[in-house]
Order: sequence, then C-alpha cells, then structure tokens
Amino acid sequence: MGSVLLSMFTSLDGFVNDSQGRVGPLYPDPVSLAQTAFMQDSIRCTGAVVMGRRTFEMGDPDGYAGQYEYQVPIFVLTHHPPEVAPKQGGRLTFTFVTGGIEDAVARAQTAAVDREVLIIGGADTARQALNAGVVDELEIGVVPVLFGEGTTLFANLLHAVRLERTQVAELSGTTVLRYRVIR
Repeated sequence: MGSVLLSMFTSLDGFVNDSQGRVGPLYPDPVSLAQTAFMQDSIRCTGAVVMGRRTFEMGDPDGYAGQYEYQVPIFVLTHHPPEVAPKQGGRLTFTFVTGGIEDAVARAQTAAVDREVLIIGGADTARQALNAGVVDELEIGVVPVLFGEGTTLFANLLHAVRLERTQVAELSGTTVLRYRVIR
C-alpha cells in the first residue's frame, strides 16, 4: 500500500488563500508548474487523490476528465454528493465520500494500490487528515507572497504532529519542504 502525502501551497505567512478566498497568487503560472519535473514526478507517483468539496468545485467539475493533471481515481469529501455526476473518463473517476477522511483515504489507498495517495485542496481537509493521523508525509510549498489574512493551514490541530524533514527543493521561487510524519 502506498503512502499518504498531504501536499499544499501556502503563503509565506501561512495562508492557503487570501481574505477573499482566492488562491491565484499561490499558483501564478499553473501551465508552467504542470510542466516542471516536480509536477511530472508527482503525477507519475500518484495513484489516487483525496480532495474536499470546495476544492473540487473551484474548477469546472466536468473539466477534470482529460484536462486535470491527475488522471486517477479522485475521492471527494462531502456532506452532500452532487445530483449529477461530473464527466469521467479513462482512469479518472469520482467517488463522493460522506463517511469522513478516514473512509476517503482508505478507499483511495485501495484504488492507488502501491502508489501514493495525494491529499490536496483546502485547509479543512488538511486538518481533518492530520487530526485523524492518516498522513504519512507532508509537502508544503512556501510561496514568496504575504496575504496578511485569509485561511491558515495549521490552525485548530487537535494534537502536535511531529515531523522529520526529508527534502528541501526550489521550484520557480517557491520553497518546497517535505516531511515524514513521526508516529
């Protein structure tokens, strides 16, 4: 079974979006980012994705099939699945999970087989995963921008999470830090 990687980009002052909920400054050039060795490696290693409903809805739900970089099974945490399922295709499928983060990660691990499960998206999903203890590794891209306010990534954790740094990398001006969760 592959490991579970929580991957997020954050402003230098620790916000995953600005005060209006915008994330654009964290991803100033998504086309170039998709072509980097960093992203290509992530795409190659990822066997399934877990994301929250708000993150899912940030894009065009029907646009994921064929266009989203991760063409793998996607598990969306939600309280209310959509009435109409989004387009799916090839390896990309959607499963809307109402049973919580543990259920979503377990399903994703089964689908991913021996590849990584990638948890992406919002701070709430990240906190749920860390609080539930389902994260094996944490990857944070620290973007050189200050928001001053917005949604903080690590507020309201239920317990301390001990980490061991395993990698530091540079990605187009962003510092990417990778940690192993110490259990």
